[in-house]
Amino acid sequence: MPNAVDCTVSPRAVIIRGMEHDFGNLRAFVQVVENGGITPAAQRLGVAKSVLSQRLAKLEGELHVKLLHRSPRGVTPTDAGKRFYQRARDVLSRLQQAVDEVSGVDDGGLRASLRITAPMTFGTQYLGPLLFDFMRRNPGLELALDLDDRYLDLLAGGFDLSVRIGRLHDSSLMARALAPSRRVLCCSPDYAARHGLPASVADVGVHDCICYGNASVAPYWQFETGQSGEPQTVVVRGRIHLNNGESMRDAAIAGLGLAALPRFIAAAALRDGRLVEILPGTPPTTDTVYAVYPKTRYVSRGVRAIIDLLVSAFEGRTPWDEAPAPASARRRKA
Repeated sequence: MPNAVDCTVSPRAVIIRGMEHDFGNLRAFVQVVENGGITPAAQRLGVAKSVLSQRLAKLEGELHVKLLHRSPRGVTPTDAGKRFYQRARDVLSRLQQAVDEVSGVDDGGLRASLRITAPMTFGTQYLGPLLFDFMRRNPGLELALDLDDRYLDLLAGGFDLSVRIGRLHDSSLMARALAPSRRVLCCSPDYAARHGLPASVADVGVHDCICYGNASVAPYWQFETGQSGEPQTVVVRGRIHLNNGESMRDAAIAGLGLAALPRFIAAAALRDGRLVEILPGTPPTTDTVYAVYPKTRYVSRGVRAIIDLLVSAFEGRTPWDEAPAPASARRRKA
């Protein structure tokens, strides 16, 4: 019968058209495609580059087809490689599903190896403690946590899950909203004494502002209007650009200008008076905390467990909003 496929699954290999293919070779190929090169794929799998190259060569030899274009700039799949990648990824996804269904049956524990990325401050203050306690209760869980304020490419970095704060634009990813991340416009009492405070959103643009260095466009801030209309946008200027929220907070405390910060970064300084809130009636627009993961036919048990953990932790409460700050400075100093 034309194109007939005899597929028999064993713990380590799959039989296709009478040939035995090691799942390790399929996994190596999928990781190389998703990471864009042998070196990052080898790091993700924890094997030597030579081992990965041998696996790829063996797979291409067994299939009698070239799967990858290799160049100094990286590795890309051929047309045949693109088609095979979709099938191989599906096979591995189904295998992972089968493993998840039987793993932990005897002791109820979670066995998984996960690679997660998240913003630095949110990761250290909130995500890390949740994950570490979860690991203590699940000794079969292995975790690699990469904290970076930039949006890292999930596929290129080999990440299973990302926590992102902001507004999502990448339609190739799946996302679960976890909590609102309210923001506050603030400055130090010293800056307020020297320069006065903006009386309206329109006045913000004439002040020195502490700009976020990871922004890919000209710095601008958006403010809630208190109505159903579009947010009010203000182009801001400043002589300091920083790529970390805690550094922006510290620059504001030092009196270098206005800062639009997540409350989970500014809360302590607002409580003890090192920062004062500006224009509380028209705050910067609220961001959202998301759990983001690659699209796949089957979401692994480990990823689902972490998402459930985060949903449970933040559902109905945001710890950074719970403690009230002192009265805000609301009037321009004469």
